Amino acid sequence: MLDKINNLRKEVEEFAANSAEEVESFRIKYLSKKGILSGLFEDFKNVAHDDRKAVGGLLNNLKIALQDKLNTLKEQFESGHVSDTGNTDLTLPVNFMQPGSRHPLSLTRNKIVEIFSRIGFTVSEGPEIEDDWHNFTALNFPEEHPARDMQDTFFIEKHPDIALRTHTSSVQIRVMETEKPPIRKLFPGRVYRNETISSRAHCFFHQVEGLYISKDVSFADLRQVLFYFAKEMFGDDTQIRLRPSYFPFTEPSAEMDISCFLCGGKGCSFCKYSGWVEILGCGMVDPSVLENCNIDSKVYTGYAFGMGVERITNLKYRVKDIRMFSENDVRFLKQFQSVI
Repeated sequence: MLDKINNLRKEVEEFAANSAEEVESFRIKYLSKKGILSGLFEDFKNVAHDDRKAVGGLLNNLKIALQDKLNTLKEQFESGHVSDTGNTDLTLPVNFMQPGSRHPLSLTRNKIVEIFSRIGFTVSEGPEIEDDWHNFTALNFPEEHPARDMQDTFFIEKHPDIALRTHTSSVQIRVMETEKPPIRKLFPGRVYRNETISSRAHCFFHQVEGLYISKDVSFADLRQVLFYFAKEMFGDDTQIRLRPSYFPFTEPSAEMDISCFLCGGKGCSFCKYSGWVEILGCGMVDPSVLENCNIDSKVYTGYAFGMGVERITNLKYRVKDIRMFSENDVRFLKQFQSVI
């Protein structure tokens, strides 16, 4: 399969179109639902476990190359820089447009998704405007429960309660209501909380949550998956520790720290001389949450975890002020051209 992917990558790089029709044929051949790329992702399910990392990386790179090639071809014909006969119009002025770059939050989100996709997680998304059941009650937040005070919510209307979601856990509920175990999903998206905007907090931010429900799932499984993620995201020398915590929807619950990658765990100003940096929360799914979604908690168990994309981005690229992610300052964004 590696040879097939490499040959396709070379074929894509050498492809040239002489008309807009050929561009559309390129899209259908490679990127449609029945195209070559979809077939390769289907074949990926049969790749041996030891080869998945190498094959998965090449496959994702091929997907990016295909999309970039398609975008380039479209721009050529839409801007008129290439005529339908394939001849370059030399009378057109030089295009001085600067190359763009992906947003740092997108870079981090894509990396998180790519890491977990190697071990079988797929992505599900849901609405940003949620009802009380999916955002609170089904997650073990009954009315007047003090845990609701942990999240200051933007309500759109009351009775029934409709609000901007405070976490992507609401999508977990929607998936558990409609799908049967085993469930292995990631839930990326934007969430909202009524917080004072500062260098460390904002009224909106981004999360990636994960959920695995099956038979005989243990806390040891959760720890090993998170250990794998930490090494892939921050480096092979990364260590983790789990500290007891509280979340209404998991029991037992924990906060996960990673060893400081600047000082190697010895202690520095970045980790506040502790040697550790907190990155996410996790735990075993509370049986009552499973029962709320009509999943038999005596048969199935599962774990869940959630992390802030801004938090991971701050750590990875050492961005000190969270507000810079939403200010659209081109001078800031240009710094990430080299990490696409």
